Amino acid sequence: IHIQTPNLLTATSRGVVPHLSRDHHKLTNAIRWVNVPFETFLEHTPPVPTLQPGPNPLHTFLGFSLGQHVLSMSARDPYDGREMPPNGNSHVSTYGLRGVRKLSPPDWRSYVLACQPDVVFALSDTPFTDPPYSQKRLTKSIERSSAWLSNLLRPVPERDSPLNVLVHMSGGTSVPARKAFAESLTERLFGPDLEAIKPLQTLDEGVAGYTFDLVPLRQSLEAQEKKNAHASSPTDLNPVIPSHTEQIIPLLKSSLEHLPETKLRLVNSTESPHEILRLISTVGVDLFDAHWAQRAADIGVALDFEFPVLEANGTRDIGHNLYDARYALDFNPFSSSFRGALSKGVDVPICPCAACSPIAPPTRLYHGVDTPDVAGDTAKDPSAGVEYHPAFTRAYLHHLLHTHEMSAHSLLVMHNLEVLSSFFAGIRSVLESAPDKWQEEVKRFLEIYDESMSVFDAAKVSWKEVEMARGKGRMAREKTKQEETTLGTAVELEQE
Repeated sequence: IHIQTPNLLTATSRGVVPHLSRDHHKLTNAIRWVNVPFETFLEHTPPVPTLQPGPNPLHTFLGFSLGQHVLSMSARDPYDGREMPPNGNSHVSTYGLRGVRKLSPPDWRSYVLACQPDVVFALSDTPFTDPPYSQKRLTKSIERSSAWLSNLLRPVPERDSPLNVLVHMSGGTSVPARKAFAESLTERLFGPDLEAIKPLQTLDEGVAGYTFDLVPLRQSLEAQEKKNAHASSPTDLNPVIPSHTEQIIPLLKSSLEHLPETKLRLVNSTESPHEILRLISTVGVDLFDAHWAQRAADIGVALDFEFPVLEANGTRDIGHNLYDARYALDFNPFSSSFRGALSKGVDVPICPCAACSPIAPPTRLYHGVDTPDVAGDTAKDPSAGVEYHPAFTRAYLHHLLHTHEMSAHSLLVMHNLEVLSSFFAGIRSVLESAPDKWQEEVKRFLEIYDESMSVFDAAKVSWKEVEMARGKGRMAREKTKQEETTLGTAVELEQE
């Protein structure tokens, strides 16, 4: 499988892309690399995916296509920043359906060998206790992460090829600590340490790439700012930039300063396309997780942005809050920056998602006495090619969201992933064909698209209103609102 970079990584919950079925995976080419946080399977011993027989057990168990999808395994969900019990010398604290579980490096190695993912994230001693962290704790984190990486890199006699291992760059918010960990990867080993990983000479020789989780970095920087709230310095946060991006960039650079540029650089838990562009410009990141775009689908936002920007007409939101009443009679496609396969006369790219360019099924399902003869259907010509239906509209999605239809979020997830995939395709195009215009195009994007992500804030409020319109106490709330002569069943947000 060939994946061009920069590109996206799709997040999962218990190995499933939220809101999507196995059939949906086949309807979008945006899902290429899928990450599976394994902590959600640790409620059973052994974990259920390790019991799948045959070749490529993880692909088979989760229903991903071997020739279409790259599957990676990480111990923890990189977006989960909840406070956790401290890690130990011989375990990482993980969180599953039945609470906290301890995961040891030998167990992690055995699960990886049993599931055979395409890529594996090495265990990392990333603390999720109350920050900030002392120098002693960071030193311990570096030593443990190096030892656990060495354990994973031990040769596997029954494998023809070594594991594709990504290592999380430890060191927290300390530049010296991050540099020390990076240097430990390239230092030549001796004695028992060397014997354990032969024929490798250094840990870095067995590593396919480097990963960064931004959630723990943001939490540590936030704790430091609160601790020094009385101080004022030129590094104070710019409130428009996504949380602590200006402080995070030097930390990532310090980790990569002396490491090869040819290896993969992956960042988890970015918050916006603006932050993605900054990290590509300053750090040269290759892969980003799509969690924020998938989360947008959860709260009813259809993404609508492009790179490079073709028309600069004022400031725009990066999407549409389809819960909003103004979309009740809006019969346009989800995105103004793209069009459906059947749309004519619009000079914008086609969005191939199942919402904008839905494909007619090749055959029809018949039930009971309903047969082709009874229905009067004629057989489709197999050589006629793909038949498209008209694009779903914003008004239709508005209706689905307000009636709690699950298909609403399925359509939004597929659309948002395609928009994000097109965003990365535009980035690759500019870097390849016009690298001298890169900074100009980035500046233009940052100026035109709202970086405050206000549409997300509005969508969260709308989502909560619709959720409150059902469930416990719904009838009483509806009665109160109707007594206030309010039409429908919309309710006000309760005060937090």
